[in-house]
Amino acid sequence: MSGLVTILRRDLALASRRGSEASLALLFFVLGTVLFPLGIGPDPNMLARAGAGLLWVMALLASLLSIEKLFQADWEDGSLDLLVLSGLPLAGIVLAKTAAHWLVTGLPMAIASPLLALLLNVDAKGVAALSLALLLGTPTLSLIGAVGAALTVGARRGGVLLTLLVLPLYIPVLIFGAGAAESAVAAQGARAHLLVLAAFLLAALPLCPWAAGAALRQSVE
Repeated sequence: MSGLVTILRRDLALASRRGSEASLALLFFVLGTVLFPLGIGPDPNMLARAGAGLLWVMALLASLLSIEKLFQADWEDGSLDLLVLSGLPLAGIVLAKTAAHWLVTGLPMAIASPLLALLLNVDAKGVAALSLALLLGTPTLSLIGAVGAALTVGARRGGVLLTLLVLPLYIPVLIFGAGAAESAVAAQGARAHLLVLAAFLLAALPLCPWAAGAALRQSVE
């Protein structure tokens, strides 16, 4: 357990040192959201209708943008081989690295989402549901992305392949995440959507690290 905590701390420290890379996903999330009204116009009603879905699409793309490098640096400097040979469970290593990725990308996006939602004129009833949905959904995006990153680590044009592998699996999270805010705004309650997102997360927690660990073992052998 202490070894996995050490990996988590190491990845957070590396992300802190690489400040520009760590903040890239959040910057992409914020800038994409702020620029959106310039493209479709400042109509408040239109922004209110599209706001929740837009924030979720931007969160999905920002997560996808950063997940490619989850194992890449370790693979390039050889430390991935040492991690695999360390005797620690590979699923645990993947879980620790994915947790660090979420703390650096997903959590800041969830924290920033209420302000961005208000800028997009999303109804106040939907803002809380949107933030809670992002807190539940972004860890699932990181876990699913970890499987794709493990499968494509070291591959040429791995980013394109990663997108093709992961994007279809993101769609259910996107649908229920955006649906949570829309249901809250329509006074229908977001509980059902949030429970589905929680179920996705509970299913992904054991399955994705195991699958990514198996893919990493194949990559280094």
